[in-house]
Amino acid sequence: MGLIDEMRLVSRGRDWRGRSRTPRSAEPWAPARGPQEFPTSWARSRPARIAREGLQRGVMRPMVWSQTKPVVYGADRLDGITGPVIVIANHASHLDAPVILGALPPQLTRRMAVGAAADYFFDARWRASLSGLVFNAFPVERMGSRRLKSLAPQLIGDGWSVLLFPEGTRSQDGWMRSFRLGTAQLCCQHGIPAVPVAIRGAYAAMPRGRNWPRPGRPRIAVHIGRPLTPNAGEAAPVFSGRLSSAVTQLWAEEDLGWWGAMRAASDGKLALPTGPPAASWRRIWESTRPLPDPGAKTPVWRR
Repeated sequence: MGLIDEMRLVSRGRDWRGRSRTPRSAEPWAPARGPQEFPTSWARSRPARIAREGLQRGVMRPMVWSQTKPVVYGADRLDGITGPVIVIANHASHLDAPVILGALPPQLTRRMAVGAAADYFFDARWRASLSGLVFNAFPVERMGSRRLKSLAPQLIGDGWSVLLFPEGTRSQDGWMRSFRLGTAQLCCQHGIPAVPVAIRGAYAAMPRGRNWPRPGRPRIAVHIGRPLTPNAGEAAPVFSGRLSSAVTQLWAEEDLGWWGAMRAASDGKLALPTGPPAASWRRIWESTRPLPDPGAKTPVWRR
């Protein structure tokens, strides 16, 4: 380093190593900058809604359906439901929201907003803009922080339905975890129903670390339950337990069938599918098993 460069460093308050000569304790205090809320109201304007419906039905759904093989069960349970409702589901993959939006009837998705992780989908303006346009996404703090005020109550008050993932974040290994109380509190405060949804196979199709589904059009099962409405005076923890049990029963329908899952639930034999008590690699290995395709023909030599 030349003498001129050293003089420049010293003039800027730094030593020859480029480090500040002023200790941090002597620096003037400045308040920590909180997260800046990205405006999302524009995504609910009429032009954005028209563009979003075209993108979801004309681009996103055909693309997802061409790369995976979603099979939807129970869509008839939502006949005549127009909202506002809160759609809840287990969350294990970035495919969850696109698949669920493609599986729900248009009368719900036309006025539906999706809660998205504030620290991921709203950390860059381009990603926030794309999420707002395609999904009508709004930021949700998933780490238990209160830095951002939730928009969900305002959206529900304005007549919008909301898609939320009560687990708070994507599963690390494809299995479910306990629900947080926020979704149940919204339902109890506003007196609106929640639509339970269980999605199976999305983690196997596109687990953490992948930006595109695995080849071979893996099967994804979407089980939609009947809307559940909180009873008069029902506490949020109690209603949250009912929601968790409903999603657990829908999850079991893929393995036991509708009748078998209902019988197992009535007999108290179902538990939250948290996965086997094993090492993380084994849990991931189990959750990434491809779902069997009931419509596929088994070769004669495998029977």
